Amino acid sequence: MEELKPVPPAPKKKPNPILRLLAFLLTLALLLGAVALVAYRDRINLDAIKRYFTYRSLERSDSGQIDAFQFDSSGRGGFSSLGGDLLVWSSAGIRLYSSSGVEYLNDALSLLHPVADIRDDAAVVYDAGGTILRVYADRTQIFSLDAEQGHEILSARMGPGRTLAVVTRETGYKGVVTLYGSNFQPTMAIRISTRYVMDAIPSQDGKTTAVLTVGQSNNAFESTLALYDKTGDEAFAQCSLGNNAILDLSCSGDMFWALGETGLSIVSTDGTTNLTCDYGGAYLKDYSLGGDGYAALLLGKYRAGSSTTLTTVDSKGETIAALDLEDQILDLAASGRYVAVLTASTLTIYTRDLQPYALLDNTMGARNVVLRSDGTAYLASGETAQLCIPN
Repeated sequence: MEELKPVPPAPKKKPNPILRLLAFLLTLALLLGAVALVAYRDRINLDAIKRYFTYRSLERSDSGQIDAFQFDSSGRGGFSSLGGDLLVWSSAGIRLYSSSGVEYLNDALSLLHPVADIRDDAAVVYDAGGTILRVYADRTQIFSLDAEQGHEILSARMGPGRTLAVVTRETGYKGVVTLYGSNFQPTMAIRISTRYVMDAIPSQDGKTTAVLTVGQSNNAFESTLALYDKTGDEAFAQCSLGNNAILDLSCSGDMFWALGETGLSIVSTDGTTNLTCDYGGAYLKDYSLGGDGYAALLLGKYRAGSSTTLTTVDSKGETIAALDLEDQILDLAASGRYVAVLTASTLTIYTRDLQPYALLDNTMGARNVVLRSDGTAYLASGETAQLCIPN
């Protein structure tokens, strides 16, 4: 009988030095890439990649400008970005244009005091003090409201998921806030008879509605932000904003932002945080609440003059960065993580910590800038506009 012998183990294969070198180089490249992403996160970011793939088919100049296009507008109004398009709203109505000037929407209306509010991919345009309100999304009108006389519209704000908050007059009350669901059917009404209602805005998650009211406390003017849950029966928090006339409201994350003439108030959606960042005696020249978790303020020591300070403030009321400017600022806008400053000769786009991100020397006489969250911006002047794309 044949004796079985153990099979000797196969000799160990010596590692290929070339493969080891390649693995080392790959690891080193990944490490250096991660370091570079951290060190240059304001330059190398997903927005730059997104812009490359989104706009690579568009013809543009060396400075990143697309050919200007003409639009129809008359009377008072403004400009906003809606789904990547340019929304032009004025006393003559509402129009929507693509970045190359294709007109997608032309809604002729007579608006004495046109106001617009944008959230996500929907916009509401209404006649403040009038009876006309329209909501637009997907390049079409998706809702219309024509209020009765005596129920004039005081303000309107888009909420998450194409919901809507509308403040109107109503006999026997000093203001009524009506909340509309995504199907634009009324879901809740808040009727207030003790203080005048100026504005209302839903939170980012739709669970809380902040109602701005004004009245008197100890014989002094006082602004208050009252917070309501979905029942709307009674405010679960009353946050005093002091003797400060509020100019604008916004919601970012879990914070409500109330910007006033003398200070910026930041209130948490649960009412537990209520802090105010005053302007230190400076005058508010311009502002934008469009940033992601921060506000951009343009403050001046004097009412007149071009010497100003651009300041960004975070949700804790702390200054992120401040930058002294000497040129006359025509327009200021914040969106996402960027801030745009327009002068008569240049458009400068900064990051939220006010580090230069992009510069455009020829603004073609633009008077307004509409900044978008990916760092691109529309420049508008008179009846022409053009899209600028940072290189």
